Amino acid sequence: MPSRRQLHFAAAAFCGALIAIALYLQYAMDLNPCYLCIVQRVFVIATGLVLLVAGLHDPGIVGQRVYGGLGALSALLGGSFSTRQLWLQNLPADQVPACGPPTEYLFDALPFADALGLLLRGDGNCAEIQWSLFGISIPGWTLMAFAGLFAFCVWQALRRG
Repeated sequence: MPSRRQLHFAAAAFCGALIAIALYLQYAMDLNPCYLCIVQRVFVIATGLVLLVAGLHDPGIVGQRVYGGLGALSALLGGSFSTRQLWLQNLPADQVPACGPPTEYLFDALPFADALGLLLRGDGNCAEIQWSLFGISIPGWTLMAFAGLFAFCVWQALRRG
């Protein structure tokens, strides 16, 4: 069985691979991320950083529980944004919210708190399915990744030795 440290590094590398895939989809396949996509990326990065620090630190059992809890919380929050986007994608066409302005404009034109609120809520752009694999859209795959990361972090926090 690999050590906790090795598993943390592997999970952090998984998060890095998720970001690499997101960047490939954005730049090589020309799929522009919506607001909720960007927020999900932030939580993938946050979860990956927690796992990377846990691997570098290699703490005792109390530290493992702290890192496991932080990683699980980050994955849970990220999964909630994936769920929100999946909900938007499955709304009837007449109930989809209007599309908003680009992210850059939001932060230039609005106070930070207002722009952040709009970013976290999502809009009509988030309801568009730009790509899918086996009938599952990007936020569906991201939700599965967050579920796996959440389970991993909880397992790491609760396991002995």
